[in-house]
Formats: sequence, C-alpha cells, structure tokens
Amino acid sequence: MTAPTDPIDLALVAALRDGLPLVERPYAALGEPLGLSEDEVIARLQALCDQDIIRRFGLIIHHHAVGWTTNAMVVLDLPDDQVSRYGRALGRERAVRLCYRRERCLPDWPYNLYMMIHGKDRTLVYTQIADILTRHGLQNTPRAVLFSSRQFKQTGGHYGQSAS
Repeated sequence: MTAPTDPIDLALVAALRDGLPLVERPYAALGEPLGLSEDEVIARLQALCDQDIIRRFGLIIHHHAVGWTTNAMVVLDLPDDQVSRYGRALGRERAVRLCYRRERCLPDWPYNLYMMIHGKDRTLVYTQIADILTRHGLQNTPRAVLFSSRQFKQTGGHYGQSAS
C-alpha cells in the first residue's frame, strides 16, 4: 500500500484502522473528529481508492452469527480464456460471497476459479451450487466442493499504524 501524504488523508486512514463505526451514518461519524463532512469523507476515500492507496474497501459478514453455519468453497477448472468472464458472472450471484481466480498447481490441483457459498445446511448449499452452475452452463465443469470443518477468526484489513 502506498502511504497518503496529505495530513488529513493520513488522519482519515488512521481513523479507519479498525474499520467503519457501526452507526447509521458511519462516514459522518468518521469525519466528525476530523472536521470533515460525510461527503468530504466519501470523496477522500474514493480518491484514496482511485490512487490505489486503499486497494480494497469491503465488508466482512460473520456468517455463523447470522445462521450460515455450512460453508463450501467450490473450485472450478475453467479454460483460462474464460475464467475472468465466468468469475465476474458468478461473483454477481446472490449466494456467492466471494469469487476469485487463482493459479493452478498442476498436476495435483487443476482448479483456477474459487467461490465461497454459505448456507444453513449442506442440502441447501448443494442445491445452490447446482442451480448456479446450471444457470451458467457449467454443470459438467470439473470441480470440487470443499466444506469447512472449523471456523477461523475473521478480521478486516488494518490501515495505518496503531496508536499504541
């Protein structure tokens, strides 16, 4: 990550260190101690993203807390010239929480597209997988479905330096 040089941007990144505040208007709350309006915070964050100073700004869902206790990583072996197109399409599916491309590790691991699906039970997850693959014409694509056996701690990125 390239570091911001503007003092206000530095303070904004430091304020984001532990994520957005869980309030109705998080950008307004983030900007208040810095003397920034909600719109100014959003504009500055957009500029930091546009400059690749902040590369990813996302949300972490603690899926177990909302009842999604069955988690499957679906890995697909797609033609390299089609994986980006399918990745974008599959990533837009409502049931797909995460979708990304990775390099194959041949000869043992031929898969190059990964998508995470959470659900309440295995039957539901398998049904979602079958529906998604059928809708995209991928029902005969080589794949593996890997269910989680334990839950790991989920955290977001921490920007800036710790105050301690």
